[in-house]
Amino acid sequence: MEWLRLPPGGAAAVDEYLEYRRIVGEDDGGKLFTPEEYEEYKRKVIPMRLQNRLFVSWQSPTGLDCILIGPETRCFCTHRYKQHKTDFEVIPQQRPILLPCRVTGCACRAYFYVPLNGAQPIRCRCKHFADQHSVVPGFGCNACTKCSGFHSCFTCGCGQPAYTHDTVVETMQERLAQGKPVGQDIPYAAMGGLTGFSSLIDGYMRLDASGIGTPSAEFLNSPVMAMDHPFLKAFQETLTNVGSSQICSSRRPGEDDMAFFERRFQERIKMEKAAKKKGKAPLPPTKKLP
Repeated sequence: MEWLRLPPGGAAAVDEYLEYRRIVGEDDGGKLFTPEEYEEYKRKVIPMRLQNRLFVSWQSPTGLDCILIGPETRCFCTHRYKQHKTDFEVIPQQRPILLPCRVTGCACRAYFYVPLNGAQPIRCRCKHFADQHSVVPGFGCNACTKCSGFHSCFTCGCGQPAYTHDTVVETMQERLAQGKPVGQDIPYAAMGGLTGFSSLIDGYMRLDASGIGTPSAEFLNSPVMAMDHPFLKAFQETLTNVGSSQICSSRRPGEDDMAFFERRFQERIKMEKAAKKKGKAPLPPTKKLP
């Protein structure tokens, strides 16, 4: 194993560079700003970024955010979201909002998400990969003449085929009007639809849609609806009937979730140690929900 050794103050310098890179992104053209240029950049860009942030997602026909786009998420043109235009002094009035690629020589006119099959691009019905197609709208195939445009039957985790999904660019106000999460105001470049750690997983697995913490008690106690997570719908009766009264009865007043489960864990450890001292077999494993 090779060790990386930093001089005194080196770790702080690395943190400062990472902060710089998150804020500036690709805007410095590969050449670091001077301290004066960096401060001027922040003074100009950060207020605009906080006010006019755009949220980008790959949505299913039901409106589910199957994929929330982040700075490293690749476009159909193979370039990352952070390499597209994401900052606007004034948000365009036309819809959809186009986010063209800023890489020199790229003909991509708007960010367009295409899913991956594992680590590989998905195939079109013409049998060629997505990156073998033109990035100009219409997305004709460069490897054959029979393809009328990229069209994949790849199925998303939500159960819908990829061609029924859309790459959606929304403002904060538009997302709030739909009751969708917008997270917290952050100064970083090209954050797209990311609002928290749970934003990194696919929408059908995202129990905490906001990504910013535990849902409210009102949300947790609300009835299971048709649009809820498949796990909740599948185990609705089980979750309703199993163990809720027993757990609540053993919880101490004012005890939060973390303290409650830690106390139960420590109690079990003590019981196992006591059983071993008496020569008894270890306690059976905790029963899991079916």
